[in-house]
Amino acid sequence: MIQAPISNELFLRAQNSIPGGVNSPVRAFRAVGGNPRFMVSAKGPYMEDEDGNRYIDLINSWGPMILGHAPALVEKAVLEAIPHSLSFGAPTRKEIEIAELIVSMVPSIEKVRMVNSGTEATMSAIRVARGYTGRDKIIKFEGCYHGHGDSFLISAGSGAITLGVPDSPGVTKGTANDTLTVPYNNLQTVETLVAANKGQVAAIILEPVAGNMGLVTPEAGFLQGLRDLCDKEGIVLIFDEVMTGFRLAPGGAQQLYGVTPDMSTLGKIIGGGMPVGAYGGKKELMDYVAPAGPVYQAGTLSGNPIAMSAGMAMLTYLHDHPEVYTQLENTTLKMVAGMQQNMQQLGFRYTINCVGSMFSIFFTEQPVCDFDTAKTSDTALFGRYFNGMLQRGIYLAPSQYETLFVSTVISDELVEKYLQANLEALQEAHNL
Repeated sequence: MIQAPISNELFLRAQNSIPGGVNSPVRAFRAVGGNPRFMVSAKGPYMEDEDGNRYIDLINSWGPMILGHAPALVEKAVLEAIPHSLSFGAPTRKEIEIAELIVSMVPSIEKVRMVNSGTEATMSAIRVARGYTGRDKIIKFEGCYHGHGDSFLISAGSGAITLGVPDSPGVTKGTANDTLTVPYNNLQTVETLVAANKGQVAAIILEPVAGNMGLVTPEAGFLQGLRDLCDKEGIVLIFDEVMTGFRLAPGGAQQLYGVTPDMSTLGKIIGGGMPVGAYGGKKELMDYVAPAGPVYQAGTLSGNPIAMSAGMAMLTYLHDHPEVYTQLENTTLKMVAGMQQNMQQLGFRYTINCVGSMFSIFFTEQPVCDFDTAKTSDTALFGRYFNGMLQRGIYLAPSQYETLFVSTVISDELVEKYLQANLEALQEAHNL
């Protein structure tokens, strides 16, 4: 049995100075029971906690560690940048280089603005869309999480679900009134809502592959239908690719599905593990951003030279090695096929959604295509399964409503270890 007395002690100590003892709600393990593990180091496919326990990591810092933890090329870029200063508050050549690389890789982006987080990127993109169209309302999808900006904490997913307050206190009624919500994968409802708010909708924002109600993929024609509707009604279509950008393909989900939005938001992989985000899109939209245009957005640490160096190293590698995506998908498919075999052998009712190097297990026999079907999952069973995997040295997302991310350093040997742990944890969860 894996023991974690030091992590338990640290969690108790943390609650005296940090709200809930954690700096992001899902880390608190409330959805799965038990206490969080406090990590001290990570390399390649492994993380190690304060008690010396080692885990095969399937979160990968919630997506950005696509090459595993602390890849040599990113470490080298960071170490070379550090002696030149940690921050300038002034422009650098590296900002231009990474912007040019992003523009070359992402179909929708003609200009891009660097920020410091995915939340900042989505908030900024919405502001640009409103400023450009002169309209106030936005449409988002139930279960899609776009960061903790006020406009987005309406029927949010991810940690907001497991926290028990999907509509967070502190969000004003006026803000809520300008955010219209619809079920994911339901194009007809979107069309009806747009018709009922004719000429008032500035933007439709969504995760093209939803990752915050667990992984939910777009049904055939859904993304293209949104594209056609936005063209017809003069609405800005925003793809939140903070998770999927550079993970599902060099150009993200929009490249994979062949649908180009007007704007995109990015994060995670773009910083190679450093805190960073970005938003970009058509030239005419991005030229509305100050100082080129009237929509104000600024950030002291935007384009931070260390983050830019890490991100440039990561994106350059992915740009030059597109075969990475085939490798990642093959590894993920092996894991999913093995899990399906294990669950069928044990008689579990389940759904596994998978695309590229992202997947989620739902303990429900119902196909999961939106927020409501995701919520049919047996979350108590997931909690038992999560803890069974943790005890066997497999670190999963501590919530039914999250996505797992595979990295290039997951070898066939580690796939076998994962699947053996999966079988044992399922057997244990089934018998409890």
